[in-house]
Amino acid sequence: MSYSIDLSGRVALVTGASSGLGAQFAKTLAKAGAGVVLAGRRMERLKALRADIEADGGDAHVVALDVTDLDSIRAAVAHAETETGTIDILVNNSGVGRTQKLTEVGVNDFDFIMDTNVRGAFFVAQEVGKRMLARARGAAPGTFTGGRIVNIASMAGLRVLSQIGVYSMSKAAVIHMTRAMALEWGKYGINVNAICPGYIDTEINHHQWGTEQGKKLIELLPRKRVGQPQDLDTVLMMLCANESHFINGAVIQADDGFGA
Repeated sequence: MSYSIDLSGRVALVTGASSGLGAQFAKTLAKAGAGVVLAGRRMERLKALRADIEADGGDAHVVALDVTDLDSIRAAVAHAETETGTIDILVNNSGVGRTQKLTEVGVNDFDFIMDTNVRGAFFVAQEVGKRMLARARGAAPGTFTGGRIVNIASMAGLRVLSQIGVYSMSKAAVIHMTRAMALEWGKYGINVNAICPGYIDTEINHHQWGTEQGKKLIELLPRKRVGQPQDLDTVLMMLCANESHFINGAVIQADDGFGA
């Protein structure tokens, strides 16, 4: 028996889409038929990704977004909906981190992480959520009004790891944010869930895995390997599917067993 997820007619906004997991999420959603809005600060990277998606037969749009700027968030979401119509799916992916001992964390370091990972994630979800709520309240009976919000947290939000304490704190906040939104918005057909990835090989951290420290870390992992961005495709598609109406407030570990 085969099963396919068709997102034709749906619009997905992906933040932090210029590289890594965000770029993979965008390509995966586009292949499933969704019109994808690529949001981030590195416009040239976003335009290159748009070209790749369009060359593969997908539909993609680009919008500038700085999640640490509330005006930028509002403008980006408004621009996205002007170009594509209402947003059905949000993949709330923007995130940053730093490796530091807690005694070395300064105010700027703390704010750098929290402003993006917590404040930014919250206000992006809030802006999209408000529009999903307005659509649900004003819709004719029987029309599609549901929404899907997928917050990208981390296994570090569930299991604190050494020297990334503030990052772990920020992702723990994203997990509780997910549950709070699921509780308040679920009755309007808006499902809010979180993915907690483990160690994933991306261009940002690729160099690390060949170092002595990186090799030691890999040895601590249950199956002595790091994941690839496409390893998250299945869980993403499940949470974004029209059929996933009964999955709400879930926090799903995709970490190859590291957080077990």
